[in-house]
Amino acid sequence: MPLILFNKPFQVLCQFSPQEGRESLADYLAIPGIYPAGRLDADSEGLMLLTDDGRLQHKIAHPDHKEAKTYLVQVDGVPDAAALARLQAPLDLGDFVTQPCRAVRIAEPEWLWPRNPPIRARADKPTSWLAITLAEGKNRQVRRMTAAVGLPTLRLVRSSIGPFSLASHPLMPGEFAEVTLA
Repeated sequence: MPLILFNKPFQVLCQFSPQEGRESLADYLAIPGIYPAGRLDADSEGLMLLTDDGRLQHKIAHPDHKEAKTYLVQVDGVPDAAALARLQAPLDLGDFVTQPCRAVRIAEPEWLWPRNPPIRARADKPTSWLAITLAEGKNRQVRRMTAAVGLPTLRLVRSSIGPFSLASHPLMPGEFAEVTLA
């Protein structure tokens, strides 16, 4: 039962089936019988877990199991204490209310690779970085949360899922590693 850690590059689809003109997981992983345990939008980068074990896949991906996921988020603007407090509290996004989470301002991670294509830069509008840790993960949730507090997401990188992280398992975009469960 392999557990594969994969650093998904920007604009790669979280599926193995091809889509005209788009890269997918099949362009990076030629391991038969594995499936993603959770997804990342094409616009997002970072850590994904893949396995051939259906029970493990369910355990990792299902919200009932509350596997914490940390996202490094470059936002347009600089959050104040009120914006950080709103991100951490339950936040009404219209179709659902988020669970409380951890959201802190951080320095840009030194280990982070440059994005290709680069994030747009505007001299008159500063950007900043947040680390947001969720125990849930609805569609485009982090992007919707930051937009709701006036800080649109420019770049989103999932850095950890449960005990696995890009800090403890450094992988460049497109790289993968097989790990064993303790």
